[in-house]
Order: sequence, then C-alpha cells, then structure tokens
Amino acid sequence: MPSLNPTHDPARRSWVASANHSEADFPIQNLPFGRFRRRDGEVRTGVAIGDRIVDLAAALAAGLLDGAARAPAEAAVGDLRGLLELGNAGASALRARLSALLLAGGPDQAAAGAAADRILVAQAEVEMILPTTVRQFSDMCVSTFHIGRLSGNDDRGQPICPPVFRTLPVGYDGRATSVVVSGTPVRRPNGLWTEQVGGTGDPRFGPEPRQDYELEMGAWLGGPDNPLGEPTRIAAAADRLFGLCLLNDWSARGIQFWENMLGPFLGKSLATTVSPWIVTMEALAPFRAAAFQRPAGDPPVPAHLLSDADQRDGGLDIALEARLRPHGAAGKQDAVICRTNFRHMYWTFAQMVTHHSSNGCSLGPGDLIGSGTCSGPALAEAACLLEANVEGPLSLPNGDTRLWLADGDTVILRGRASRDGYVPIGFGEATGRLMPAPDPAA
Repeated sequence: MPSLNPTHDPARRSWVASANHSEADFPIQNLPFGRFRRRDGEVRTGVAIGDRIVDLAAALAAGLLDGAARAPAEAAVGDLRGLLELGNAGASALRARLSALLLAGGPDQAAAGAAADRILVAQAEVEMILPTTVRQFSDMCVSTFHIGRLSGNDDRGQPICPPVFRTLPVGYDGRATSVVVSGTPVRRPNGLWTEQVGGTGDPRFGPEPRQDYELEMGAWLGGPDNPLGEPTRIAAAADRLFGLCLLNDWSARGIQFWENMLGPFLGKSLATTVSPWIVTMEALAPFRAAAFQRPAGDPPVPAHLLSDADQRDGGLDIALEARLRPHGAAGKQDAVICRTNFRHMYWTFAQMVTHHSSNGCSLGPGDLIGSGTCSGPALAEAACLLEANVEGPLSLPNGDTRLWLADGDTVILRGRASRDGYVPIGFGEATGRLMPAPDPAA
C-alpha cells in the first residue's frame, strides 16, 4: 500500500492560489490525473491543482518533467492508459515531481511560474472526458446496510443478507461502453417492467417508471495484466489499485426486478457516470482506515481474502454525498438526499480485486471496478432511492416530492477525504441529468 511521504505534508502550499482554499478539492496534496479536450478539439492529459490543470504535454515541452518523472509523463500524454500500465511507482514519481514544481517557495517555483501561461489551463475552459477508454467494468455489492435495508435485521440485530454475501464480495460484469464522464446526459430507458414494484405480474414495454441512482466509488486498476489463469493474491492486490473516482450506477428498478433471473443486465447498463479525475491511492494514504469490523457470529474472512495489512489499512474514510436538483431548479434548491461514508463497506477494494481474479480472470489497466451502493446504517445514509423511500417519498426544497427520479432531475455526487493533521482532498463531481425516454413506438 502507498505510504506517507513529503507530498502529504499539511504545511505544503502551492503558488497556484486556488489550491490553497480550505474547501478546495484539489490542493497540492491531491494532484489527481485526468484527460480533457481543449476548445480547439485537441485531447490532452493533466493534473488538477486548485481550479487549474497542469497540461502534462506542455510541462514536458517546457523541460519541467525531468529525471524519474519523465518516462511516466511521456507515458501519460494523450491518454492515461500508458500511465496506468506503469502502475503506482510511475504515478508516484510523476506526482512527486509535480508537487515540487507547484510548491510555493520551492526551488522550482521560478521556472514553473515563468511557464505558467503555457502549462496551466483553467478547468472552466476545457471539457473533461474519460481518463481512458474503459476496458472492462465490473460492479460489486459490498454494503450489508444496502442489502439489508429492505430485509430487516436478524436476531443479532444485523442486516439480513444472502448467505453468500458474508463469504465473498458479490459482483457482476457490467457494460464498459455505458460508462460516461460527469456532465453527460443520461436517457431514461425503455424496457419490460411490471406495475408491481417487486417484479411480479404481467410485464409491459415502455419508459422505466422507477429510475434510480446509486452512490458508489470506482477503482481504476493499473499495472500489468495478471496472466489468464493466474489469480492476483491478496498480498499483491493493493498494488493493482491505481486510484479512485466517484461513480453513479444508474439503476432502472422496474427493468431490473423483472429481468433478474441471471442478475443485472439492461436495468444497469443504461449508463454509469464517473467523476473525471483519478485520485491516486498515494494521495489517499493519509485516509486509510481499518477494514469493516465483522460482527460477532459472521463467518471468518476466507483465507484467500485475508491479509493483516489489508485488515489494518484496507478501508478508507471518505465522506460521500448525493444531491438532487429538480428540473428547472437552481443550485440553491439542491436537496441532500444522502450523506454516508465509504468506511461502511463490508469488503475492501483489495478483497474485491482478489475475489474478481480468484478464478484466474485477467485484470489490467483500464479496468474499472464499482464498489456497489455505499449505504450506511442510518436511513439518511441510504445511498439510493430504493432504500430511502421505504418511509415514503423524499420532500424537496422546492415543494416537490420524489419516490423515483423524474425527467430533468440532476443527481450530483461528491466525496471528501479528511483526517485531523492532514489537508482534506476531494474528487470533484459525478453529475448526470436524466432525460426523457425515446418514444417506444418510434
């Protein structure tokens, strides 16, 4: 697992002033990687600092990314797949050099500042795109509170979950081509569904009546592929994790409930929205936490998923939030519909990677793994409407109510990692607006 180093020093400040604001998602301690399109249409890669982006190609041309940072910077130009292939060591070397370049009062400030007009781009002036083409998307389900919200508690007071849930991180293979970057409109799908919420009765075809969101985290994998037939062991799994993003697993509940004989399919593949920045595992090192404490009476962690290091530091303390902006409403009318924390996840990302490849399945750079719905124990921590509406519809600031998403609604996900003694870091936003379904008769 990445360890603490000088880039995490809370005393570090950047000569890019916007990075030093207390609420900034991208202080110098963060430095996430992303890909963007300039107004002239050219695609570039860069690193977020405050409200600016360091253009990696421009920084290379200016001679600012030298030494150990040069090779990973060259690998990252144009598409981040090359940097993902190099893995955490390459990202760490590049991140260290960028931290030095952006450091206020550092020995490189004069040279970097003189090139600022060439290497810095305003985030507001570019279009963010996916960091790279998603090679494969798999989604897990690792919150007992999400599964148990509709099932109640057992005689131990613990959420009732299928027996398999506490023996392995349950997941399914999703649709890579449906992963879209924040800001991309999402169209309500047509499909077969029934009037009964549980998926019984005669089906009809038409616009999904129970459109939902799911607040999740996504993990981008890096490093070389594990050869087909050779699993990734738990001791090596943490090094396969390159970085995290926010993820909205849009869920068509009517379609999902009717088709569910073999698991999720069209009810889940309509769209998956991700935030555009990959926050590296190194940047998240200060916010490591112990793995979820398994309640007494739960089965032990299977040996192939058990590591002392992962149990000690495999969790992450990341506060998560979902907001809903009704159609036609201004930002001040956003309703907070969930506040939760990633530390509630029953399984760690390293365990998800290990289980995913335990049959010899090959994983590699450009693969994206969703955590599943990040619900916590309280109803206010219900990270989807399926859970939140068990006590009736949500009331919104503009007077509207919601059991399910309405056309024109915008869902906004945010995340922030913080801990005493360290500078908090964020992820930006994963935002999507729900558009009407196409005419099913057309």
